[in-house]
Amino acid sequence: MKPNNQDPPKTFLPQHGHYRHLRVYQVTEIIYDITFYFTQHYLQKGDRTIDQMVQAARSGKQNIAEGNQAAATSSETEIKLTNVAKASLEELLDDYEDYLRVRNLPQWGNLHPRYEKMRQYAKSEQIKNNYAQVVQKMNDEEIANLSITLIHQAMYMLHKLLITMQERFVTEGGIKERMFQARVNYRNSQSHQSNQNNQSNQSNPNTLNVLNTPSSLNNQNPLNNNPQISQNNTNNRKGMV
Repeated sequence: MKPNNQDPPKTFLPQHGHYRHLRVYQVTEIIYDITFYFTQHYLQKGDRTIDQMVQAARSGKQNIAEGNQAAATSSETEIKLTNVAKASLEELLDDYEDYLRVRNLPQWGNLHPRYEKMRQYAKSEQIKNNYAQVVQKMNDEEIANLSITLIHQAMYMLHKLLITMQERFVTEGGIKERMFQARVNYRNSQSHQSNQNNQSNQSNPNTLNVLNTPSSLNNQNPLNNNPQISQNNTNNRKGMV
């Protein structure tokens, strides 16, 4: 039997798209790959900054993935992990800025002649297909500024994502509230269905009591259905006369 389309849904876990389809995750994946390349080629082996930068880049990427997967059962965990991802990228941003500063290399700002072209490339779809080849042709200043640009874009997207998560929590509640509401809705639907069935039975003419008709009462008297008993009763009445 197919369920009624008007029945309330019996599921309460929200459906989320896969984290790999998120633009911000794709950007942080690029940041991680570029950071790994950068630390292997421009930092001396044994420098503790290598592990710090790689781990910060990895944390930015992985916490987005884990937060997205946890969203089905815990809005709080989703928000916390997404905020951790943002904090990790801020740490990585400091490391790239420190690298440029201590080496007297410029950090490209709005007025730098190459800034706008770099920004447009960082936000394009093209970067997803060729960044691995492009960075091999760049020097450390160019890679650091590209990474800084990508980090700023990822942090902005995470900021917007956190706002959306908070608004969704306020309007939809957490998992406990959805579980309770799903149970209440189901019980209400069962009660409503039971009332409808009772009303249907009461209004159905086929369920009327046929015993209420006079003919049915006569038919139910066994004496009226026995011809021998009826004849004896007639003879008895004649004898009394």
